[in-house]
Amino acid sequence: MDKKRIFTSQLFNRICVFALFFAFIATGTKANSVVQKTEDDVADTTKTTTKGEKEVDISETILHHIADSHEWHFWGEGKDKIAIPLPVILYTKSGLVTFLSSKHDEDETGTITFNEKGQEMINYEGKYYYPAAKNADGTYYSLDENKIPTNDKPLDISITKNVVSLFISVALLLIIFGVVAKSYRTRVGKAPKGLQAVLEPFIIFVRDDIAKPQLGYKYTKFLPYLLTLFFFVWINNLLGLIPIFPGGANLTGNIAVTLMLALITFILTAANGNKNFWKHIFNTPGVPWWLKLPIPLMPIVEFIGLLARPIALMIRLFANITAGHILILSLLSLIVILKSVYISAFSIPFVIFISLIELLVGFLQAFIFTILTSLFIGLAVQDDHAH
Repeated sequence: MDKKRIFTSQLFNRICVFALFFAFIATGTKANSVVQKTEDDVADTTKTTTKGEKEVDISETILHHIADSHEWHFWGEGKDKIAIPLPVILYTKSGLVTFLSSKHDEDETGTITFNEKGQEMINYEGKYYYPAAKNADGTYYSLDENKIPTNDKPLDISITKNVVSLFISVALLLIIFGVVAKSYRTRVGKAPKGLQAVLEPFIIFVRDDIAKPQLGYKYTKFLPYLLTLFFFVWINNLLGLIPIFPGGANLTGNIAVTLMLALITFILTAANGNKNFWKHIFNTPGVPWWLKLPIPLMPIVEFIGLLARPIALMIRLFANITAGHILILSLLSLIVILKSVYISAFSIPFVIFISLIELLVGFLQAFIFTILTSLFIGLAVQDDHAH
């Protein structure tokens, strides 16, 4: 297939729009969070020592750094905090409410009550809730009574840190693919040059080592999606390792994003499955009839297996990327936990070592997600064979 057609085909454009739309919905509604759910359950962020000093809760700090947020935090806390506030968009009982996250930022207790456009709400540890019942004096339940986390919440479709990171990665992909596509159009028959020369080995790798072996002669139909998927996952894995803006967001460690990527793969697999594929699902050849009738045991087992594939894709990427971030932050936290600067002689080299490994892991996870996607689609579109 002519490589320049990969970046100019209608299928490529449609798949990009389709993928980005669903990823935006997933991150914007904050459906993510095994990580955020864990953060919700943290009861206290500080501990007091026998000397009256306050110690930072390392677990809460790590979870806070890998979770989504309504601001892009750089450094500092309280009045010394440097952060970019992001738009909060809430669909409440009173309608749509929008404001910058800095307008109603939480105080030192981790909560604040406010009224925005006639709608009373509570900001509790960066998440927004409706007020519960009031005390006899008209005040809301306090955090000590542990009522706020059980309150109802408005629909949160905010432009969060992960959504901004998604936009940044989309912009990078459009710039990269646009430059490479232009090079293929203008340098026909010539040796690759510049960004085209840098990326062509990876493009050929995805085509020759991922798409062709799994899809055979049908690879041309799905190659634009596989290239988009590979570079999207890889770029966001790398951005997550950069500690400063525009990096630092844990996008591919967000289970909502990996869920939507896996769901798109599942939809493509199901939509392109041929007669032979569905025959093996609902009428598996070579299986005794009593496993099909009167109770369709084998179709149920096959369908469960079909659903397990995208679930495995989702969890594998989410778990590996999140685990890498937690490991790096945990090694850095040893300095604070042991209260010794000398520990840095041990922890810093290990952080550098693990970070280098994470560079490899970022590429491997993009490769694994893409090759398994190619394999699942290949199983759905393969021609019938004699048994």
